[in-house]
Amino acid sequence: MPGDPLQPVLGGPVPFDATATEIESRAELDVHLAAKSLADLVILGLRLDLDPPDLADVDVRGALFVGCRLENDDVEIDLIRRGAHLIPPFDARPYPTHPANLYTPEDLSFGFATEGFAGMYDTLVYDHFVAHGHAAPDIREAIAQRLHDAGIDNALGKALAAWVQARGRAGAVGIMGGHAAPRGSAAYRMAATLSWRLASVGRLVVTGGGPGVMEAANLGAYFSTRPASELASAIEMLSVAPHFADHDPYTAVALAVRTKFPAPATPVSDVVGRLLHGGLALPTWLYGHEPANLFAGQIGKYFSNAVREDSILRLSRGGIVFAPGWAGTVQEIFQAATKTFYQTDGPSGAFVFLGVDHWKQLPVEELLRPLLARSPHGDQSNLVVVTDSLDEAMAALAAGSGHMHTPPIGHG
Repeated sequence: MPGDPLQPVLGGPVPFDATATEIESRAELDVHLAAKSLADLVILGLRLDLDPPDLADVDVRGALFVGCRLENDDVEIDLIRRGAHLIPPFDARPYPTHPANLYTPEDLSFGFATEGFAGMYDTLVYDHFVAHGHAAPDIREAIAQRLHDAGIDNALGKALAAWVQARGRAGAVGIMGGHAAPRGSAAYRMAATLSWRLASVGRLVVTGGGPGVMEAANLGAYFSTRPASELASAIEMLSVAPHFADHDPYTAVALAVRTKFPAPATPVSDVVGRLLHGGLALPTWLYGHEPANLFAGQIGKYFSNAVREDSILRLSRGGIVFAPGWAGTVQEIFQAATKTFYQTDGPSGAFVFLGVDHWKQLPVEELLRPLLARSPHGDQSNLVVVTDSLDEAMAALAAGSGHMHTPPIGHG
């Protein structure tokens, strides 16, 4: 059914991509079945129990079936005897063990209309995560979570490759900041407006997918093809439920904004169209007590916070905006600085700190400038910009030399 994340990732009608070694749709499988060989290929998350294919005379030596549902035990045993390897789907879990696509807001909020916040997909996965050890799961749960995150890695690589092919390699811009910034606050409005401006000139906005400044940034990108007056109206609507701890009203008003200001209809396979309207969010169930950010166009939600944080900073090579935030934001600042210091993922764009008064309280500039000045790749202290001006922020980000770093495709 539409919006149910367990449907499109298990053999849904999504056209297959050009990754030569991976099979992710029934249409792609049928091409290889006609050639009588699945040898050394990886078959990901397909419902092979529905309209079961005839595999009896197909070469399956070295084939790897990951998260596929097969007709019965006899078929599984026969495949193994003939040289295939099987990683079965993990039953009794609310999430797919190998998602073939990134999530959408409709996926994460699925079930809210009838069950409220407690019964929607995103919350059910978080509840399962907590019940199975939180950050220290047992081995079965750990394997299932790692498979899920590997699928998200894979889908993310493909989504970004599609973006680069359609839009070029102009650097993505990360927008970081406090998760507790209330809707309607000055920090929230500033982040939304800057993101609106960035997305309107074709930059890909990347966030951590949480509430506060992160939601504001994806909201701005969601409204990038609409006038600023409509973005302002949306913020006023959202301001009636300013705090994310009020889960049900917070989520309900976000969905109401999406209904009043719908994104342009795009085909289910149009990843680039989704990224154009809302940008990219990479949240984590480690912080699943925070309601889902429902304005990103594509959402790569992870169990592993470490993988998710590294991915955000690795992608944001066209510059990073740090809106007011505290411990988590400061951690991200110096994690990003390490990447820039060593150019781990290539050249870096500007480090733009919004809110002069806030960053006087946390004097990161005094630490960053001498650090980046000693980079083995030359003095990079000029990348640091502290400002209250969105015009100055836009100018600094426009001058950024970083290009998007696209993750490898097909490793999941």
